[in-house]
This record gives sequence, structure tokens and C-alpha cells, in this order.
Amino acid sequence: MQPSASPYEERLTAPRSWWLMCLLVGVALALVLVPFGTLPLLGGLVGGTAASAVVASSYGSVRIRVVGDSLLAGEARIPLSALGDAEVLDQEEARAWRTYKADTRAFMLLRAYIPRALKVEVTDPADPTPYLYLSTREPERLAAALKAARAQA
Repeated sequence: MQPSASPYEERLTAPRSWWLMCLLVGVALALVLVPFGTLPLLGGLVGGTAASAVVASSYGSVRIRVVGDSLLAGEARIPLSALGDAEVLDQEEARAWRTYKADTRAFMLLRAYIPRALKVEVTDPADPTPYLYLSTREPERLAAALKAARAQA
């Protein structure tokens, strides 16, 4: 029996620049509250920074995983038996598939700050979804993990 392939897992974290923007949101809110005094100013700084950081963190907490016989992409759980070929998309192709080539029925796990993606065909005849579009920093590795997991299943 072959040892099982190491599971693929990727967290699509927000870029560092977004954390700077969170601080800037806090500073902007603090400036709005300057006329009300020091305490509201500090509350605006802390509250605005914290609220925007929560939003950035939740947006960047989505994960893509290959676990057992399933692909978990965000909230979706797709059996590997329902998936076909995977196509690695470079920056230009990824932009094309998320704009003018996109199908409205497709499952799109899209993060604009990640320029590359993997397009995976859905072969299940009962599923109207034609393909999955998955933003990923390592599309080659994800495609290899899907292929290895399907071979073991």
C-alpha cells in the first residue's frame, strides 16, 4: 500500500497592504471624531482599526483543501469523483476567466489580490456547475494534489 499523499491546504490570506489600510481606516475615523475630544478620537482609532481588521481577516480566512476524496473550497465540499481536468491559469488567463470568459453558473472562489488560478472541470451530469475557478497562489501544486488524490481514490 502506498503512503497517502500529503493533503493540500492553502489559506488565501489578505496581503500585507490591507493591514496598513485597516490602520488608515482607524486614523480616518479618528480624524472624523477630533471635534468631539480625545476619548472619542482614541475610540475611533481603535474601533475603526479593529472593525476593518476583522473584515480583512474574515475575507482572507478562506481555505482550499484536498482532504481524502473531497475538495474543500471555502464553504463548498466537492467530491473528487465529480471533478474532471484541471487547468492552471496564468495571470492573463485567470483575468479572462473571471471576466469576459466567465460562466455565470461557475463556482468562483475568487480573490482579486491573487493573480493566478486553477480552473477545474465539473463532470457530474447532475450538477449544472460547468467548472470551478479557484484563486490560488500555487495552482500547479493544487492540480498535482487533485490528480494524486483521484489516483488514490
